[in-house]
Amino acid sequence: MKPYKACSCRDPKTGRLLGNRCPDIKLQVVDKKTNRTTERWNPKHGAWYGRYEAPRTADGKRRQPRVGPFATEKECLAALAEAQGQVTRGEHVDDRNLKVGDYLTDYLNGRQAVEDDLAKSTIESYREAIDLYFKPGLGHLRLVDLRDHHIRDVYAAMRKINRPEADEDVSDLMRRLIAARAKRHGRRYSTRPLTPARIKRMHAVLSKALNDAVRSGKLTRNPAAVVTFGKQRRTKPLLWTAERVERWQETGKTPARVMVWTQHQCGAFLDATEGEWLHPLFQLAAYWGLRRGELVGLEWADVSLDNGRVHIRQAQPDDELDDTKTENSDRVIRIDEETLATLKAWRARQAAKRLEWGEAWVDSGRVFTKENGEPLRPESVSERFGTLAARAGLPPVRFHDLRHGAATMLLAAGVDMKVISETLGHATAAFTSDVYASVAEELQEQAAAAIAAFVPRRKRAAAVRAINVPTEAGSDL
Repeated sequence: MKPYKACSCRDPKTGRLLGNRCPDIKLQVVDKKTNRTTERWNPKHGAWYGRYEAPRTADGKRRQPRVGPFATEKECLAALAEAQGQVTRGEHVDDRNLKVGDYLTDYLNGRQAVEDDLAKSTIESYREAIDLYFKPGLGHLRLVDLRDHHIRDVYAAMRKINRPEADEDVSDLMRRLIAARAKRHGRRYSTRPLTPARIKRMHAVLSKALNDAVRSGKLTRNPAAVVTFGKQRRTKPLLWTAERVERWQETGKTPARVMVWTQHQCGAFLDATEGEWLHPLFQLAAYWGLRRGELVGLEWADVSLDNGRVHIRQAQPDDELDDTKTENSDRVIRIDEETLATLKAWRARQAAKRLEWGEAWVDSGRVFTKENGEPLRPESVSERFGTLAARAGLPPVRFHDLRHGAATMLLAAGVDMKVISETLGHATAAFTSDVYASVAEELQEQAAAAIAAFVPRRKRAAAVRAINVPTEAGSDL
């Protein structure tokens, strides 16, 4: 069919769109030679559209989908040719006017309805990616018009969020993303920038959604498939050695983003927080490397105080740092006797609080709660941890670094790599080794140096006196 023009003018009486019936859409042109009057499309009014023959419906009805709007007739003709060619090749797209936002909403609803085995945390991570970034950034575009450069623009804006150097360069796209994030509560939305790893995980959500669009005939190709990310350098932990602590005390600067306490520093923290409401949570994190979201989401139904086993099967859904997202993350940990005794004492303390609060107690079923039984916020755990660590005079680490510390100490203690990997919920033992082997070696070197310094030698008489070696054999062993 031939292209035609239509506009968005409305009938002043009925309010209905006039489309190609608008009196301004055509011009009356008089041919000077023949003096005949003909109608031509007004080049200054309306836009170009066209219809093409699509495969008939299941009951044999004719279908003529519309393409447009286009600024020129040439663009419209090209689009019609492409659409008709797709029909011929069996690549026809049914709804060319479907918006990205509407499609992503339908996609998410469909995933929830069909895939009952999806973890709640997985659905929440999909919803966050779609509602906070892809719908505000891409939702206004037609799905068939979505291109890889649109996706790259969204990621470029995401990288600038909550970064001081980006304050002077706020695009309309970035404003839409910031406005969407403002509807969510929490410091990670108001102050924290998005990490490259987080953006890459959200890209996987979009790519999967668009793959489904290709399979269902809504797209002929996936524009997200050609968007690539540079190889990310994995940040390996560094140990807070005496030299690094001294340097930090002088300059106030930490040597790396990921720092790990030594076993002595970790013990000092646990001793300093004895009696603290969250002490049992800190101990479980420091000894066994549970993620923050796993600790906050842990329920008493998944803890056996009789045989000392903790079943990790879910994480706090809104905790982006600690989402339990793989089959390996669902695991059972056999805890030590000390931690088991701590949990038993903790349950008794929590039960006493329950009696104290009476009817106001919130029965959340969680192991670690506020004093009234309400679930903990992941961020409040990190904030309290930071306050207590600083109060104890220890070098700074993040709460998540307790997990790194647990892995390091297990490895330095000679625990089998595969056992450590399973305890932490890693996908492979190779990943565990790659991240923690170097810092474990550093911890072992410190231990070796301490042992060597402990044994008295004539050449180190002064050093021996300084550390006050016991005179009775075995008195301190």
